[in-house]
Amino acid sequence: MITMNIACVGEMVIDFLPGSGEGEYIRKAGGAPANVAVAVARNGLDAGFCGKVGNDDFGRFLVKTLEKENVAVLCPQLCEEAVTTMAFVSLDEHGDRSFTFARKPGADMLLTVDEVERSGAATADMVHAGSCSLSRAPASDATVYAMRKAKENGKLVSFDVNYRNLMWNDDRAACCEAVRKILPLVDFLKISEEELDVPGVAPGKIGEVYGISVVVTTLGGDGAVCYWNGRKISIPGRKARVVDTTGAGDAFWGGFLSCLLKSNVRTTADLSEDLLKKALVYGNVAGWLCVQQKGAMESLPSTQQIEAIAKEEV
Repeated sequence: MITMNIACVGEMVIDFLPGSGEGEYIRKAGGAPANVAVAVARNGLDAGFCGKVGNDDFGRFLVKTLEKENVAVLCPQLCEEAVTTMAFVSLDEHGDRSFTFARKPGADMLLTVDEVERSGAATADMVHAGSCSLSRAPASDATVYAMRKAKENGKLVSFDVNYRNLMWNDDRAACCEAVRKILPLVDFLKISEEELDVPGVAPGKIGEVYGISVVVTTLGGDGAVCYWNGRKISIPGRKARVVDTTGAGDAFWGGFLSCLLKSNVRTTADLSEDLLKKALVYGNVAGWLCVQQKGAMESLPSTQQIEAIAKEEV
């Protein structure tokens, strides 16, 4: 069994980013849970990814990417039933992105409970997932199983709402229902200001209603707010020359979780206000560094890059 600080469960996809010419796209590795796994690995921790990619050139490219990034490939069997999911990214004049997915079906949708069990993901110090893998069975069942099993094992559970309308066929209500069902399993919740309606309660009340220890609302260029133990901890944004916002939230969350794990947080009882403030600073710097480069995964910063800046603010 692989010893891991974090196991990220869900989708890994090919991001096609706009090239220099009209109609041109550049192939990049992406997928929010996979991005978080790489972000944590670049912070010197042991990370694993539990998800499916196709038995095709794209799938093999993604596996090689994980191996290059020192992320354990927890589901090494390539999928024969569907191709690797693809996401075509459009960027506006501010570097903000929108997505078009080729996923009818995609390999990421076919992750099973048995594969999660065999992967050992639920034995990691922390299991992380997001809502995209809740959008279709059997991956939805596998994701819930990983989170529930981790909870039963006394491990930490992290979740990013990460709503993508096309993954849900524009059915936001279905996403809200699925997310609300799993929130009682969550210890650390990340939610953007555009997703505040998904839990159905105000951000300061989410923890109380669902029993979540830490709720972080990301505000893009305006920073982030953390709700913990009846307290509100805020951090301002950092001005940046924005090239591409793809992966910025994953960089933030990967940095935030890495800071906590590196500080030996293994249960919610290990948390403190000072530690959470430090993790917010760490994540904020990580996201700031990420948006200044094109591409999600390759722009995820290292520990050295983050700490060179974050140490001045903590």
